[in-house]
Amino acid sequence: MRTLALNHVALHVADVPRSEAFYRDVLQLTAMPRPDFDFPGAWFRLGVDQELHLIGDRTAETQSHPRGTHFALCVDDMDAWEEHLAKLEVERMPRKRRPDGAEQIFVVDPDGHWVELCCLPVTQ
Repeated sequence: MRTLALNHVALHVADVPRSEAFYRDVLQLTAMPRPDFDFPGAWFRLGVDQELHLIGDRTAETQSHPRGTHFALCVDDMDAWEEHLAKLEVERMPRKRRPDGAEQIFVVDPDGHWVELCCLPVTQ
């Protein structure tokens, strides 16, 4: 018995269209079909096999922090992402390097959920 892979991350959001715009336009995620649930939401592709599920009608306070609850996306070109985020004036923390050499930029979505953009160090 074993765990095979992460399937999806689910975030509770207050305004689905506003969050859809953020994840589509800012984080450049691709929307995907969503079953016809009886509550609002949206689904996005994360990489090849993982998904982001937005669940609407959030009323409780969001509990998220870069050193606490967040999720990370591996990205391909940190310079390009930094330029893209600056152009859109996205709220974020300055780019930094972890002790293992990975680079990180943390951005915050409209509901206060922090997302890490991460570029892993090249290993030989």
